[in-house]
Amino acid sequence: MLIIFDCDGVLVDSEIISSDVTARHFSELGYAITAAELNERFVGLTGPQIAAIVEEEIGRALPDDFKARCDAEIDQRLAAVKVIAGVHDLLDVLEEPRCICSNSSSTRLKTTLSATGLWDRFRPYVYSAPEVGTRRGKPAPDVFLHAAAAFGVAPADTIVIEDSPPGVTGAVAAGMRVIGFVGGSHSWAGHAETLMDAGAETVVRRMTEVPAVVEAFRGWAGIGV
Repeated sequence: MLIIFDCDGVLVDSEIISSDVTARHFSELGYAITAAELNERFVGLTGPQIAAIVEEEIGRALPDDFKARCDAEIDQRLAAVKVIAGVHDLLDVLEEPRCICSNSSSTRLKTTLSATGLWDRFRPYVYSAPEVGTRRGKPAPDVFLHAAAAFGVAPADTIVIEDSPPGVTGAVAAGMRVIGFVGGSHSWAGHAETLMDAGAETVVRRMTEVPAVVEAFRGWAGIGV
């Protein structure tokens, strides 16, 4: 069995940083929105899709350097990002092979994983969807299938832990079982239902719940040992 973790919002509490920075920059342009509102309203949308909606609603284009300014501030704050509670304890007890599949760049992944003491617990099995295989990001299933092939594990014998609808959608499309995670600071009311609607078989709020779910999945059809 292979266990695949998403990174942002599952292993590291970074989604709230991205949302906070982006919401503040939108607000400075006259589009008043909080980080919580941004998470709930635009869940599942890509950055360009969100930008297009905001541009239509404010009646003008965002500044050319909007994304670059947001990314620069996010990168600076990620150097002090915190690990999701219980992650290190979970990794201490999980015996199964594990890896990370993320839509983030490998540079950003190394920054956040190093800041939280996780880099050495996963490397070299850290896969950035835009940089491996077909280079298609989630919700495409490609990065998940790339990881399974690298480990020589069938998709049906793989469990994915995800906090976003695109991630859940991609993992399900890859033929994998999915645990939805809603324990990050960016979580919102209805988050669990959104992940279940996307195809997660169950949802957990704490990392301490994961081992029992993995064991339960092992007893269900499709999961090997």
